[in-house]
Amino acid sequence: MRYIFLFTFLFCVDYCTAQVDQSDKQRLIVTTDLGGTDPDDIQSIIHLLVCSNVIDIEGLVSSQVWMDDPDKTDKIIESINWYEEILPNLKKHAQGYPEANYLKSVTKRGQAKSNMSGVGKGKDSPGSELIISVVDNKEDKRPVWISGWGGMNTLAQALWKVKNTRSKKELREFIKKIRIYDVLGQDDAGAWIAKSFPDIVYIRNKKIYGWAPSDEWTKKNVQNIMPLGQYYPDRVWATEGDTPAFLFVYANGLNAPEHIDYGGWGGRFSTEKISGIRGMDFIVKSGKDETQYDPYYMYGSTEEGIDAINKWKKHIFNDFAARMLWTTTENYSAVNHHPVAIVDGDNSLKVINKKAISGDSLIFDASASNDPDENTLDYKWSVYNEPSTYKGAITIEESSSSTCKILVPSEASGKTIHLILEITDNGTPALTAYRRIVINVDKEE
Repeated sequence: MRYIFLFTFLFCVDYCTAQVDQSDKQRLIVTTDLGGTDPDDIQSIIHLLVCSNVIDIEGLVSSQVWMDDPDKTDKIIESINWYEEILPNLKKHAQGYPEANYLKSVTKRGQAKSNMSGVGKGKDSPGSELIISVVDNKEDKRPVWISGWGGMNTLAQALWKVKNTRSKKELREFIKKIRIYDVLGQDDAGAWIAKSFPDIVYIRNKKIYGWAPSDEWTKKNVQNIMPLGQYYPDRVWATEGDTPAFLFVYANGLNAPEHIDYGGWGGRFSTEKISGIRGMDFIVKSGKDETQYDPYYMYGSTEEGIDAINKWKKHIFNDFAARMLWTTTENYSAVNHHPVAIVDGDNSLKVINKKAISGDSLIFDASASNDPDENTLDYKWSVYNEPSTYKGAITIEESSSSTCKILVPSEASGKTIHLILEITDNGTPALTAYRRIVINVDKEE
């Protein structure tokens, strides 16, 4: 009986996580002012670490914000020590969690000085050198997302060095691999980067507040879950103000980070850069002025703002709550796990692109989807209107079934339709898996 249980457990872990392969994951470097007056970065890093099996974390960099601070890499290391305590349990529930020693090895100090005063000749830091080495990795063709939870001047130093030590062609190749998700803008280096490197993919999210759970929810589902919950601090201002920056690259079948207008857990962004997205007011209060770099251009939030995250927030909360429960036990059967969404035999997390012509009836079959805990599954097929370029009404037959039929309107010629499959189990907490199907309707001749 023990061998049967062991086989079943190994099968469940393998099967329920097999779809999260290397090509589905995004590479991530976080720059954080963790250890400052607002504990929200500690909250966000705890959340990130329990999700770290679906993201390739390649750097955790201690960054300055509006004032010069002592080195706080020890605070990041401390949070990794908390993670190390519960890592054996996490590994029982999903594959892909990084070792604590690896995370410590990629934890580096950023610039010694804040803002652009920390950038220039002779100002390289362990953090800026790490960024260069990660982006330079020619074996890995995936882009590198820089998640700005604090100041951006460590990235600015990396870019400054590459610009001043390499050819224009080499600089272009370097920039081509970088993606930036800047939370609010917390120093003047972001404006300098956007001005100096106009081809860089630079998101600045100013619509960041209003998605997070209540203090009561957090107390019940995070802080009361031991031992990790004891390290999750009370809110001072906003809970987990930086979390959307990594939720944007969380591999879940909905998110498509290379398409910033597709929308998902980290928000939705315009594909047209605009000028003058200003950072936080303390930049000016510290004697810096982003206007000196005008005009600089960044990608900003689409008109739905924080509602682009709120659309999915119940799923985000349940995901975090389930992962916190994973930290408490090595017993696989004691807690809930994500269902696996399989559409027409495809069990990856990649966007499914489907060609059609107006008037088509398309059938999509998700009946092979399954749940590792053998929970009952609810199916929901819906059109995600905001990223779809066709804005008219669309008929979906059997929208609550494992198989659906979508009727492509005759007026949709030359347009796109984003069809989202949500599969939710009846475990506690209920967990949701997604697939995104982008229907490209050919233009009629």
